[in-house]
Amino acid sequence: MPIIPLEWLPPIMFAVLLVFMVSGFPVAFALAANGLLFGYVAIEQGLMSPALLQALPDRIFGIMSNDTLLAIPFFTFMGLVLERSGMAEDLLETIGQLFGRVRGGLAYAVILVGALLAATTGVVAASVISMGLISLPVMLKYGYSKPVATGVIAASGTLAQILPPSLVLIVLGDQLGVSVGEMYKGAMLPALMLVGLFMLYVFAVTRLQQGALPALPPDVCTFGSGNVGLRKACAVLFVLVPPVALIFLVLGTIFLGIATPTEGGAMGAVGALVLAYFKKRLNLGMLKQSIDSTTKLSCFVLFILIGSTVFGLTFRAVEGDLWIEHLMGDLPGGELGFLMAVQILIFVLGFFLDFFEIAFIVIPLLVPVADKLSIDMVWFGVMIAMNMQTSFLTPPFGFSLFYLRSVAPKVIKTIEIYKGSMPFIAMQIIMVAVIFIFPEVVTREKKVKLEDKPLSLELPTQNYGDENDLGGNQPFVPQFSE
Repeated sequence: MPIIPLEWLPPIMFAVLLVFMVSGFPVAFALAANGLLFGYVAIEQGLMSPALLQALPDRIFGIMSNDTLLAIPFFTFMGLVLERSGMAEDLLETIGQLFGRVRGGLAYAVILVGALLAATTGVVAASVISMGLISLPVMLKYGYSKPVATGVIAASGTLAQILPPSLVLIVLGDQLGVSVGEMYKGAMLPALMLVGLFMLYVFAVTRLQQGALPALPPDVCTFGSGNVGLRKACAVLFVLVPPVALIFLVLGTIFLGIATPTEGGAMGAVGALVLAYFKKRLNLGMLKQSIDSTTKLSCFVLFILIGSTVFGLTFRAVEGDLWIEHLMGDLPGGELGFLMAVQILIFVLGFFLDFFEIAFIVIPLLVPVADKLSIDMVWFGVMIAMNMQTSFLTPPFGFSLFYLRSVAPKVIKTIEIYKGSMPFIAMQIIMVAVIFIFPEVVTREKKVKLEDKPLSLELPTQNYGDENDLGGNQPFVPQFSE
């Protein structure tokens, strides 16, 4: 008779994983160690076949052959090359001049540049740090409110989480089993609506707090009439056209079905190198830094994915997926209750975990329940992505706040950064609610009807005792060309 009953193993696995992570142990190794430890316990008690763990090499090779996840290093490299080629500085300078004459002009410029950087770099840290170094001193110099200025910069940087070609959407598409192109299409309108909300907030501040966001002095705004104005207009076009053209090239080919996200990412990487070359900023040092950072991020994702695979294999073998389904099935409110519980869970976890960790640990456990409830996976994924973006701004653990704090002048107190983020957190929660109440902003023509009656999940009887069972996954079979 087993010392630990089978029904106790899933909650114990979660508790031990939590202890590992709270102790500061690297998440990837915590997942793998937890899976191997409880795999050994389950095998010793006769609750799991050793053949499951023997299937791990096949599954790891399967991860490395995943064509969808190959888009991550391509888009990361594209973003890093563009960021190191000085695109942020050029955009902020020219767009700041364009909007400088109006109150809140620099704030509008930061939001627009944040959206453009998000659609080209897709990296939150790069966007926030670049805009913090370049824009924040200028905004403070001309009398901008410290909380509003820091809030605008931190929030605009997080747009990289939801605006295509977001890495979050790539990972969620892979974990939810839907096309990344469909995820991009679904996220585009909510992301643009969020940008509009940010700009509406800046407009409201300029009307309600007259001195919070002043216009630039006339002698600073050289964007005027005559030859000077014409030269400035040409400069704006010269700065705006290349990144916008690259965005349309990459996303357009994906949306039209001409290229897969991986192929689009490869085109974007080549396009970024071409732009850097014509700006005379392409050199071996910059290239080495970009490759180094891309490799580090890709390895980070790969190790977390391998660790979550080991954990998930054992977790399913001890019927952890059934435990999750029963747990979610007992929630009051039916499908509405499930979706609300998921959003609250993701929001809370976002305080402590990176989005990669949430995507690889939590999402695979929720997918079977969502699938049995016939929830539209694109809508489900976009709602989760918008929610995870909110966690980047939530004090005291929001990553975007940390990035900005690291480059902000000492005159700005941490509490002012936290205060400035609050209105933007509220706007992002509003967008999550809009997506929840009006699924059509994601699904377009498709209607989504939710029931609030109790859930009735038909859970299959699973048997992991078969030595040929691979935990629900097909083995990876390498293909060799002659």
